[in-house]
Formats: sequence, structure tokens, C-alpha cells
Amino acid sequence: MSNPSLLILPGDGIGQEVMAQVRRIVEWYGDKRGLKFDVEEDLVGGAAYDAHGTPLHDDTMAKAQEADAVLLGAVGGPAYDDLDFSVKPERGLLRLRKEMDLFANLRPAQCFDALADFSSLKRDIVSGLDIMIVRELTSGSYFGEPRGIFEENGQRVGINTQRYTEAEIDRVARSAFELARRRNNRVVSMEKANVMESGILWREVVEAVHKADYADVELSHMYADNGAMQLVRAPKQFDVILTDNLFGDILSDCAAMLTGSLGMLPSASLGAPMENGRPKALYEPVHGSAPDIAGQGKANPCACILSFAMALRYSFDQGDEATRLETAVQQVLADGVRTGDLMQADDAQPVSTAQMGDAILAALDASLA
Repeated sequence: MSNPSLLILPGDGIGQEVMAQVRRIVEWYGDKRGLKFDVEEDLVGGAAYDAHGTPLHDDTMAKAQEADAVLLGAVGGPAYDDLDFSVKPERGLLRLRKEMDLFANLRPAQCFDALADFSSLKRDIVSGLDIMIVRELTSGSYFGEPRGIFEENGQRVGINTQRYTEAEIDRVARSAFELARRRNNRVVSMEKANVMESGILWREVVEAVHKADYADVELSHMYADNGAMQLVRAPKQFDVILTDNLFGDILSDCAAMLTGSLGMLPSASLGAPMENGRPKALYEPVHGSAPDIAGQGKANPCACILSFAMALRYSFDQGDEATRLETAVQQVLADGVRTGDLMQADDAQPVSTAQMGDAILAALDASLA
């Protein structure tokens, strides 16, 4: 059998630097654990625009459709601010999500004990936090029609339509329930069924899916505004949060700040299974391209490395190896190794991007002893 395939798209800004460390981790797994991948690298975002005049070339899109998993660094930067909206770097990422039909966005919010003091909340509230938010990614108010800015009675009116079909809700609900079975078997579904018809349908479909196929998973419901309040009041009450595109956008960013640093947060966007049984999949750090520090060796590669850990778990069914990598990152942090974004006043000198990669590789080596 051929090796599983990875398409690596470093993108722009610090994407190049953090992805270089992921390449080292991928090579380590091939050399030390016999997990070999067929790796191809290509362009996305501003880098693709510079080379091709488009943020995602058709050939790259075709490669993404065929790959077992896509790893993306970051896109964008001030050099592209004046481009037409249709060719801005971010359009490359959006095209990947749309054409690969990546309908389930997985955003973990995990607070490593060594970083609990970086959270805006008290240590006892966030220490040990481990939440997964499953956000519907391809429908809802970001895609519904009609949308736009129109003239009405002599003034402009902005319109966005919150629209969901039963099938769209059904498939993302199944993703959340399946994920919960790998974790602590609890799902909280969040919507606004008290004021929105789309929320009523959302709740009804989630209930039907649960009753039909996932009665073993504990299911509860919560209005999304209360969910936001509960995330900052008692976040450890949650295991898996299932929600729509708009509320998921807001709630996942809220949860992200509980952990202390965007430099630590990975994500996955998953679609329907391919012929080989693996889902269409795109893995990327939550952070942006950080052009202010690009090229300086200051970027934290952990979020991108942890995104590869998610690929090991959800695309390649290598849960034990994903845990090995996550544990290595946790050990490095516990040992006090820090990039600049994780420094406090009394900490020692920050390490570079490559030095953080060195430390994680050393911890992986130690895990084999």
C-alpha cells in the first residue's frame, strides 16, 4: 500500500516558519515510528497570488481534493490589503473549505497546566480545561441567500440570511456525536431556538439524530448567549459543544482566549469520507500570519504542530501517536521552554521557532526511551 498523502501549504508570514517545524515532526514520525507520508508542498494565499495572480491555483485545488490531509500555515499580510476582494489571500482558504465541502470545524480549547496563568481567567477555572467546539462551517448566515447591501426606501439595507437544511444540521450533528464518543461522551448543542426559526429546526434535527443513532451520548441544549456566559463562568462543565456557523465563530474565539495564547491553538475542518474512508480534511493553526514578526524566528510553532497531531488522530487513526505528540508539547512547556508569546516578566530568554522545534523533537525522542 502507498503511504498516506499530505499536501502542505505554508502560506504567508509566519506560516513558512511554523510549517518548517511541522515538516521536521513529520520526518521524525517516518524515521522513528514507521509512519511515512508522501508529502507535497504548494502555494496558497499571498504567496500563490505573487506566483499565479490568484490566491489558489486550480492545480493546487485539485491536489487538495486528492490528498489524505491538507496542512495549512497562515494566509494574508499588509502587502495584499489593496487587492480586490476576489483575489485577497483569504479567498484561497475559503475556496479550500468550500470546494472540499469541509462542513465540520473542530476547534479544541485546551489549557496546558504550565500556561494556566496566561489565561484572562483564574487558574482554578481554566487549569485542565479540555473543550472541543464543533462548528458548522459551510452554511448559515455566512452563506445564506439573499445577502448583500440593497437600496430600500431611499436608504441602504444590509441583509444576511440565516439558512439551514435538515441535511446540513444532520451531518454536523453526527460529527459532534462521533467525536464525543472518543472523549467524555457529552454534547451540548447551542442555538437560539427561543427567537430564531433556524434554531428551532437545529434543535429538532439534533434531537432526532441523537434519538436514532446516538442515545448512548449525553445530549443537552443551551441558548448560545448563555453558552458564552457559561464559557467564562465555568468552562470545564463542557466536553463537546455543537453549534452553527455564526455562533461557532463567536464561541470558539471566546473559548480560545481561555487558554492563554492563540499560538497554542490548532483546528481541523472535516468533510465527508473519501473512497479510502478518510474524511476530506484541512488542518491549520488558529493564529494568523503575524506579519509583524514574520522572518524573525519568533513565531510559536506549537499550534501548527498540534494541528498535525489532530491530523494523526482524525485522518490517520493514530490516536496514540497524536497523544505522544501532544504530551511532548506539554512536557516542553512544563520544562519552561517558551517562545516570546508565552513569556512572563520573570521568565528566562525566549527560544526561537526552531529551538522550540528542537525541544519538541527531543521530548519525542525521550518518549521512546
